[in-house]
Amino acid sequence: MSRPSSSAPILRLRGLLRRYPLTLCCVALIWYLCLFKPPSVSALEGIVGFDKMVHVAMYLGTCGVMWWEYARCHRRSHGRRLVTWAIAAPIAMSGLIELVQEYLTTWRGGDLCDFAANTTGVLLAALGGSLYLRRRFRP
Repeated sequence: MSRPSSSAPILRLRGLLRRYPLTLCCVALIWYLCLFKPPSVSALEGIVGFDKMVHVAMYLGTCGVMWWEYARCHRRSHGRRLVTWAIAAPIAMSGLIELVQEYLTTWRGGDLCDFAANTTGVLLAALGGSLYLRRRFRP
């Protein structure tokens, strides 16, 4: 019986970096933006719901890029894999970020409404992405 190569995880990571570079940059940017100590911007505080619009836009943009990069790198659609990585994983990441903000930072707090806005962005991207893939991979 052969042992798995110790370089297999590194090769997988290289493949992800090669196939999904923009998505990974967007994910890193989301983590940074959600965990750094933001400056006070009094001009934006007067816009009701601005924060939630930003959350929808961050996740809609990131997941939209993910769907586009998926279509660029694959010849056909893999339903379960897409549901897992393009829908469930970003929603789980959003929940994890909210928990980290609540319990591991003193300058941020977890917010269920932020989680809902993030999920909305993911689902809007999934709707657009699935329509795009349907047209791209049409038999």
